[in-house]
Amino acid sequence: MIDTPTLVDQYCHGVLRTELGLGTFEAHLGRTAGPPAPGTTFFDTQTGFAVRRWCPPLLGLEPHCPPAHYLARRRELGVLEAGRRLLRGSGISTYLVDTGLPGDLTGPPEIAAAGAAEAREIVRLELLAEQVADTSGTVDSFLANLAEAVHGAAASAVAFTSVAAVGHGLALAPEPPGPGEVRGAAGRWLAARQVGGRLTDPVLVRHLLWIAVASGLPLQLHVGVEDPMLMTGFAAASAGLGTDLVLLHGYPYHRHAAHLASVFPHVYADLGPALVHTGARAAAVLAEILELAPFGKLLFSSGARGLPELHVVGARIFKEALARVLDGWVGDGAWSRTDADRVAGMIAAGNARRVYGLPDNAPSGMR
Repeated sequence: MIDTPTLVDQYCHGVLRTELGLGTFEAHLGRTAGPPAPGTTFFDTQTGFAVRRWCPPLLGLEPHCPPAHYLARRRELGVLEAGRRLLRGSGISTYLVDTGLPGDLTGPPEIAAAGAAEAREIVRLELLAEQVADTSGTVDSFLANLAEAVHGAAASAVAFTSVAAVGHGLALAPEPPGPGEVRGAAGRWLAARQVGGRLTDPVLVRHLLWIAVASGLPLQLHVGVEDPMLMTGFAAASAGLGTDLVLLHGYPYHRHAAHLASVFPHVYADLGPALVHTGARAAAVLAEILELAPFGKLLFSSGARGLPELHVVGARIFKEALARVLDGWVGDGAWSRTDADRVAGMIAAGNARRVYGLPDNAPSGMR
């Protein structure tokens, strides 16, 4: 059977520090804007069933126990101990953590300590620009400070990430905006913006993306629920510049993300939510991705946010789906066992270590 002894979670968030009741837990489980429909529950989803399958044994319960029993045991252990058991039972050795979300979420040092793992920071570009704007009084100072902030973040972060596609769609003009265009957009945005206001101007978003490309760090792009083929222009414009692009959350357009990874040497595809959302059907989705993308262009992630259970589910579903697909191909004689083990190791950890410049044998704890 395929074995992936170590996993690099190439995109995730921290976990909540607070105790959770049923309603709050479900809200984070469903990851939607509102509660479940009356008379229904987010536990009745592929993700909910996966939580009930994989997480109870890590807390001393039987698999598939009722949600109320599971949450009672969670409260009995306490949020810190439950989180520690779950993260250490995930099989993840390295967490790359997007620290750009609001809320009481643990940062890289805390998740590293809880999980007995390594953790590195991913810097969210939009939040960085908004923080710079809050401390810059003029257009000139904002633009200078923004370039300096990106350069400074690149010295310690493992990657940049952007939600530009979520806020503006994937069809942004691919080329860098001109200096006059940038200054005009910055002036308008700073004049109209309140302290803490979100970055919304598409010209500034493009400018920010191209500053990040110039840094040389990998750039993760949230695809959301749009077709990643709309990013073909940006992928073509950024080719050959030394910066890798990683397409996040491509489901249900996972085949299109895989296709872009096959066309452009610097484009990679994330597997995270495509597998988590499909749960028991994850092996079929993974096989579709493997039909298109070179195996060195695929990266495991949990995409987890808020609940340590989602780190567990992301890891366990990935490992099970990968084993089902590759073991089947080995059994059919299409692949050798040696090649299957090698590819499994690439997707689980090796590709991420290469893209993000991580050591091959990461020590426990924060680097």
